[in-house]
Amino acid sequence: MADALVSPAIAAGTGAIAATLIAVAASKVKQIRRDDIIPLMGVMGAFVFAAQMINFSIPGTGSSGHIIGGVLLSAVLGPWAAFITLCSVLIIQCLVFADGGLLALGCNILNMAATSCLIAYPLIYRPISGTSLKPWRITAASIAASIIALEIGAAGVTLETELSGITALPTSTFLAFMLPIHLAIGAIEGVATAAVLCFLAKYRPETLYSDYTADESSCTGRFASGSGRLRPVLIGFAIATLIFAGAFTWLASANPDGLEWSIEKVSGISDMPSATPATAFMPDYDSRFAGIVGAIIVMVMLWAITTIIFHRVRNAHQNSSTKGKE
Repeated sequence: MADALVSPAIAAGTGAIAATLIAVAASKVKQIRRDDIIPLMGVMGAFVFAAQMINFSIPGTGSSGHIIGGVLLSAVLGPWAAFITLCSVLIIQCLVFADGGLLALGCNILNMAATSCLIAYPLIYRPISGTSLKPWRITAASIAASIIALEIGAAGVTLETELSGITALPTSTFLAFMLPIHLAIGAIEGVATAAVLCFLAKYRPETLYSDYTADESSCTGRFASGSGRLRPVLIGFAIATLIFAGAFTWLASANPDGLEWSIEKVSGISDMPSATPATAFMPDYDSRFAGIVGAIIVMVMLWAITTIIFHRVRNAHQNSSTKGKE
């Protein structure tokens, strides 16, 4: 969402909710017992950042879409670690690349990160996939969860725009365009998500969140064991990130995305004004190296955040052990 759609009151309210969820997620991530969670969050965050930059055309509409990545992240990292990862991506996109308004950042976190990681994954994906590694269940779960996440997010944009009251977009008409176009985008994301997860389930099942693992005794904390074998997975996602980030200017569709397309259909305005944050040194990704730079920034940011979180946990454990000995 752009700042032009959001009032200060809605921005403050959604920002407060988003900040609360991030704080809760940080406390949940502290409980993770997985040695490779820090590099995995960093590489997966960079991968999703790069993948989001590639807009794919929606046939017959003149619109385009991009993946959100929340369901994919949740299936690998778990919902709370995935939420922090996706929030980091959205924050970097906003502050460094002016992609999404600063005033609208709370809305964007709720509409994309919260809906996919904290709603669609636990309520849709997990019940459908269960603990199975069967491709048809993973595929059905991925498509259903991605569609639901996109539809809830599209409805959230419409509701937040209506409550803000600073545009003349008729709610019913706006929603009538937003829901169908994001249904198509969600279906495409679901297929892409399923392809990645089915590959991991077949060749590296230990990568996946333990909900996939039928033998719960093989889990460490809430993740599957065998994390020492994940180096090829990390390298693979890093290579894919470089490919996506380096090729986005050639592969990305020039068509407006689902939100821009819906606004244009309703109002006839093709471009919504948005304030550029002072930190945005590559607004609108105006460099062929923007994807690579952004992916690196996301990775470094996530490594810093998770390192700080787990450093505090280790210090707390050390202090409690020392007091116990005394």
